[in-house]
Amino acid sequence: MIQSRPFILSALLAAQLCCVPQARADEPLNLQLPDIGDPTGTSFTPLQEQQLGEAFYRNLHAQLEISQDPEATDYIQNLGQRLTTNSDKPEQPFHFFIVNSAQINAFAGPGGFIGVNSGLILASETESELASVMAHEIAHVTQRHLFQAFQDSSRLSLPMAAAMLAAMLVGSQSAQGGQAALLATQAAMAQHQINFTRDNEAEADRVGMQILSKSAFDPRGMPTFFERLQQSTRFSGHSAPEFLLTHPVTTSRISDTRGRADSFPYRQYPDSIVYQLIRAKLRVASTRDAKNAVSYFKLIEGQGTTEQQDVARYGLALALIRNFQTREGQDLLRQLIRKYPDQPYFVSALGESQMEAKDYAAAEQTFEAGLKRFPDYRSMMLNYVRTSLTARKPEQARKLLQQYTLRNKPGPGIYELMAEIYGQLGQEAESHRFVAEYYYASGQTRAAMQQLVLARRAAGDNHYVAAVIDERLKELREEEMDRRKEE
Repeated sequence: MIQSRPFILSALLAAQLCCVPQARADEPLNLQLPDIGDPTGTSFTPLQEQQLGEAFYRNLHAQLEISQDPEATDYIQNLGQRLTTNSDKPEQPFHFFIVNSAQINAFAGPGGFIGVNSGLILASETESELASVMAHEIAHVTQRHLFQAFQDSSRLSLPMAAAMLAAMLVGSQSAQGGQAALLATQAAMAQHQINFTRDNEAEADRVGMQILSKSAFDPRGMPTFFERLQQSTRFSGHSAPEFLLTHPVTTSRISDTRGRADSFPYRQYPDSIVYQLIRAKLRVASTRDAKNAVSYFKLIEGQGTTEQQDVARYGLALALIRNFQTREGQDLLRQLIRKYPDQPYFVSALGESQMEAKDYAAAEQTFEAGLKRFPDYRSMMLNYVRTSLTARKPEQARKLLQQYTLRNKPGPGIYELMAEIYGQLGQEAESHRFVAEYYYASGQTRAAMQQLVLARRAAGDNHYVAAVIDERLKELREEEMDRRKEE
């Protein structure tokens, strides 16, 4: 995955950038944009918005490191769905994902695609604080703020609009020349047009707070988190978190949100154990030196409630395993498995550590037993697939993944596994075809087309497979032609 510093776009325009002409560096850029002044969004259909969102999301994969961790992804999706269910538009489709970045930020994109940086999750001190930021971004989408950002009209093709939106998110970091440089330049010049107004921000705070309360989260989490972010830069001399650059937090705004929060009845809002476990896992993953993570979790292991202490032991186990103290880490995980028989995180972590230690027989046994207890647990299933592949059991891996895809939409990581499975099975055409889907889902359309050409050659006289490949290649060529027309 390509890593780059994410420049936050708090209000990534769901409104669709149109007809961007090429311009010399010394010429002013005249952006032609779709007519989205209608706050109902009737000038842009829900299907068109969803298609743009999916294309935008594919482009992000080529420029940001989007988490492929099933446990972290499932958590942020479940949290997001809990919030959207209690919004004023529960029928609105949303997709939540985590960006592996230390920057404190979150952003909303077209089609209800909402990204949350791992740095923001770690910066939150309660689950209500994290939920408050997500509720705020959800409110920007449901209140159609994204569609009110621009007024003028004409239309870019979907692939070019999606590429422009992705460029606006990551900025010039990914501009290495040619079209990428042009997109980054145009995006930088357009950036000032997409920031939300103060009224938008106030409304997102108000609506977000209502979503929080209806979802059984503490509305006070919003002003508390805003206030801590503001104070973190006041005396430290460090630059402001990216979230504050696109969501300016003033004293009056904090005061307003504090006043609204105080109107809700006070009660305790305990954090879920899953929130705590995900934060522990992300902390270990984001720490460069595993020894520092070991020291951190040893320091807090005896603090807080019994549950908090056990979460610290989980973090310590992961840190020890990453620090090559595998046996000690596995012993801690086994203790937690005995204490929490209904918690799949500990079982999955044990099996993954056995797989990394190349003890494939033990890993298979752990995952097989775990799936009997937790049959729908994605992390366990995918790790079992990986173990089967490593043990050169591709048919077993194929059946497991086939079962998985009946209930889960495939993404880049799944296509990569499919390609490896069919490669081990000796089915070259299918292997190339799934490599193509991996590239396409990762925002690399041209590389995907090259793989489809290879797949077509390998298909030979298999007319069924050849027809499937030909149809897919036709779709991608048409998409690429649309994009090239506007270069």
